[in-house]
Amino acid sequence: MAQDRAERIDALRRKGRAQVLVVGGGINGISTFRELALNGVDVVLVERGDFMSGASSAPSRMIHGGLRYMENGEFALVRESLHERNLLLANAPHLVSPLPTLIPVVDRFSGVVGAVRRFLGGKETAGARGALIIKLGLSLYDLYAGRDSGVPRHSFFGGRETRRRWPALRTDIVGSALYYDARISHPERLGIELVLDSEQASPQALALNHLGLVGLEPGGAVLEDSLTGERFTLDAEIIVNATGAWIDLTNQELAGKAPRLIGGTKGSHLVIANQRLYEAIGETMIYFANREGRVCILFRHLGQVLAGSTDISVETPDGIRCEPDEAAYILASIAEVFPDIPIAPSELIYRFSGVRPLPRSDHSLNASISRDHSCEWLEPAAGAARPVLNLVGGKWTTFRAFGAAAADMVLTRLGLPRRAVTEHSAIGGGRDYPANAHRQAWINQIAALAGLKREAVERLLMRYGTRADDLAGALAERGDQALSTLPAYGHREIAWIIETERPETLADLVLRRLTIAFTGELSHAAVVELSKVMAAARNWDERRRLAECAALFSELNTNHGVSEASLRRRDADQGNSDVRFEEGPHEPAVPQRQVS
Repeated sequence: MAQDRAERIDALRRKGRAQVLVVGGGINGISTFRELALNGVDVVLVERGDFMSGASSAPSRMIHGGLRYMENGEFALVRESLHERNLLLANAPHLVSPLPTLIPVVDRFSGVVGAVRRFLGGKETAGARGALIIKLGLSLYDLYAGRDSGVPRHSFFGGRETRRRWPALRTDIVGSALYYDARISHPERLGIELVLDSEQASPQALALNHLGLVGLEPGGAVLEDSLTGERFTLDAEIIVNATGAWIDLTNQELAGKAPRLIGGTKGSHLVIANQRLYEAIGETMIYFANREGRVCILFRHLGQVLAGSTDISVETPDGIRCEPDEAAYILASIAEVFPDIPIAPSELIYRFSGVRPLPRSDHSLNASISRDHSCEWLEPAAGAARPVLNLVGGKWTTFRAFGAAAADMVLTRLGLPRRAVTEHSAIGGGRDYPANAHRQAWINQIAALAGLKREAVERLLMRYGTRADDLAGALAERGDQALSTLPAYGHREIAWIIETERPETLADLVLRRLTIAFTGELSHAAVVELSKVMAAARNWDERRRLAECAALFSELNTNHGVSEASLRRRDADQGNSDVRFEEGPHEPAVPQRQVS
């Protein structure tokens, strides 16, 4: 499939019809697209923004079984989630890795009565979990994970050993439990790799970002290119509504009137640059219940500390962000477990928020709303011109199972057999990923073939998995020149990302193809330099480049708590203040400093 966007748009315009149109390019929509593509279905996916730009870009970065779901009696969901976690550890080892998790214990018996009451269908209550209920939960967790989970079983520490290992924890802790789940370093990249894998495996499959559904006419779905404003129609036998928290709004476009399916909650997170907190946590995630009984998390992520999250009901998914009171709530929760570590406002380097697409519920506690997934048909008799399959609920970890279930319903409707399964299909750079014992040999081989330093190949392997082989080949002829503001990245590396991973705006590149917003490497000068590289790759004129910079600065300030002034201060902190710029009409242009 052609990589050029104009060619893909033209191919879609000429196509005119597909068997299935998937609306929504988050992780569940992409998973469904993948399942259908690998089973020979003529499928098109459209996303009004960037791939993985909604709630799919805002998870807690955990790949987990859902320990607390057992409190709600959702044992089948925990079993499925642990199965999918184990598969992701095997299929995407370049992005998913084990995460040791510590539960501080403040007493031995709390939570038992509340757990029994919830299990028997009584009134929902929140509260702390004591050692007994934690032990029971972790024993079941290990049982459901299976002996071949790839991670160790849980263990308990007494109060003295807990304080020895984690001395900064609150002093009234009587012990702790350590168990294993998993983390994902870059969830957006996993989604992109699924798209690329699907199109490579099935040339008739086609996915486009920045192309949204804006209505339905007798001739098909009306699609609008948000970058050009062009509109055209695409007919399909079946439409899959995978727009997450926007499902009800999308159904209004498709059917005018439809039953309400979604009752989403907002989850906000903070990225914190605090060295004392970073050292206090160590290599474990701290998983704890605050005084309200809300489960909170705290762990190292890309060199900083990730903390979350909130769970707030919202009426609309549009315009959500981490509000000041949410940030204060998260910081207060951290202070409950690390009371002697102050966190300054300047140490909050990034905030992000997403709306969980949970099923509509009357639960009094948002935490009690099921994270399970389901598929609901909206039939033409209900007002839709085509049958619409709605993907309701779900959690990040179970995206493959959700997509497979949705695909099975579509295949049945089309009268087609399933001919491919994805349980053991490697994802993107996880394909042929070298085991630890062979890692250095792989790095040495690629370094020798491409004429690159071993350190450079190791860095590429960490970022892109075995796709680093292709990138190393592209760099073999002339090497690469480091960016002045981001010396760990090269000009040709960024150009390769732009060419192969389809970012269409500067925000796509900076916020979803790179991790620099999380690492603290994002600065004003870095934005400008990256905009120059992207302008050259996309043939933008200066007006377009400046507009892209302005749009990104606005998004960072509005949605992520990062002002343009704070980005300029980072220039000085990171040594970019000595970089000499050519001044443009509104922004500094290309840095003139050369980095070897």
